[in-house]
Amino acid sequence: MASHTRRGLLKGAAVAAAGGAVGSGLGTGLFTAAARSGGRAGKRGARPFLEGAFTPATEELTAFDLEVTGRIPRDLDGRYLRNGPNALGLEDVRAHHWMLGDGMVHGVRLRDGRAEWYRNRWVRSSQVTAKLGERYPGQVPPDDFACNTHVIPYKGRILALQEGGPLPYELDGELRTVRPYDFRSTLEGAFTAHTKYDAAADELHAITYYPTWDHVRHIMIDRTGRVARTTRVPVADAPMMHDFALTGKYVVIVDVPITFDAAAAEAGAIVPYVWNDEHPMRIGLLPRTGGAARWFEIDPVYYSHTLNAYDQGDTVVLEYIGFPAPFYAAGRGMGGPCATGSPTLDRWTIDTRAGRVRSSRLDDRPQEFPRINESLVSRRHRYAYTASAAEMWRAYETVDGVPPDEKFSNHLIKHDMLRGSSQLVRFPEGAAVSEPVFVPRRGARDEDDGYVLAYVNDPDRGATDLVILSAQDFTGRPQARIHLPGRVPLGFHGSWVADA
Repeated sequence: MASHTRRGLLKGAAVAAAGGAVGSGLGTGLFTAAARSGGRAGKRGARPFLEGAFTPATEELTAFDLEVTGRIPRDLDGRYLRNGPNALGLEDVRAHHWMLGDGMVHGVRLRDGRAEWYRNRWVRSSQVTAKLGERYPGQVPPDDFACNTHVIPYKGRILALQEGGPLPYELDGELRTVRPYDFRSTLEGAFTAHTKYDAAADELHAITYYPTWDHVRHIMIDRTGRVARTTRVPVADAPMMHDFALTGKYVVIVDVPITFDAAAAEAGAIVPYVWNDEHPMRIGLLPRTGGAARWFEIDPVYYSHTLNAYDQGDTVVLEYIGFPAPFYAAGRGMGGPCATGSPTLDRWTIDTRAGRVRSSRLDDRPQEFPRINESLVSRRHRYAYTASAAEMWRAYETVDGVPPDEKFSNHLIKHDMLRGSSQLVRFPEGAAVSEPVFVPRRGARDEDDGYVLAYVNDPDRGATDLVILSAQDFTGRPQARIHLPGRVPLGFHGSWVADA
């Protein structure tokens, strides 16, 4: 089975203007009529991940000197980038899954209190260049894919990331695709969408999986930018490991009951990963200094995204976003994943001396995309930021065609883990909210001294704003709203890329 391509065997492993605007000339002809009409669907939920706030962008835009309400802080000098699936050349909506959409990165360049430009660009994989009628430069890498899940800065580079096989793609400062990136020819095999960067050690960590492996791999990339160590950790059933955690002592591996289904792959399933009740859920602590993982069995949930993890004496604390079990990565024939309930902010406390794990609920409101001050990854944090997009929960929970109630809203949350309190910023109906990213203020001395940036759809304009909040005055008036020339569809993860 190793001869299968990503579009076959591995297909779905990633389960995930006016003014100065200048279009790319691609037009909407690359999409079928069904895809183009998704945003105007009369019956909600028919193809929820091609409709409304999920409707793919149909062209690449470039806009300069963006209109701003409020004032952009002058110490924000860099680019705010976000990646997400954006189907290109979709021929059959029935064969589409949201998390398989071609990656598109959206970016805003800030400098000297100005929003210099907005750009959105597809990641130029070999498939995307063929669809666009462009020539792919160089040799096509194995498992080539337009990475659609994350975009991060790393040692002067911008990397678009995907899990389950593809190499990262390097982008330049104007979001043009440069080349696949293999960490100076040292990366072999798969990579991940969710790296963990330990700023104190100057190390980049990853947990990688592949459907034909009988193990997962911990990869440590050292301060030279090369893979310095690869550790193979045996696992059964080829589970999907979307995220993991890092502490000062451990790499924390979460073995979820979503596993590769070879028979489904052979039959042509779009996403050959299924909820597997026979696969026990467990947490593994792999020492960063070397040695074997120690495993702890826990009750099944879908472990979606890590907030952070840290050591506390003989315990390891891991805070995360979880969905109730079971979770259906392949969905229910509606073009995206399906959940049996809303995601919540939870905590595992792993007692290494007693050999047990205690679970606790931190916040039961629907929320996702947790972020912290990134300088504290692997160390104890106080503040955290999450997002809630009503349209996303309705799409996820539209199980068997029965939409959920209307309890969901659009908001950002700032959590104070020390006090157990939170602050909430609400946005109007239809104003879908994307992941919040914390950016420290220049010269900041406090953990939350900085800004929270997020894309928020403006239903009145039919376009998106980049909203800048003061993290220390979270519920106050936004410091700025930067008005983009088009929509940023609901997608996945992003980063602040500061200028050197």
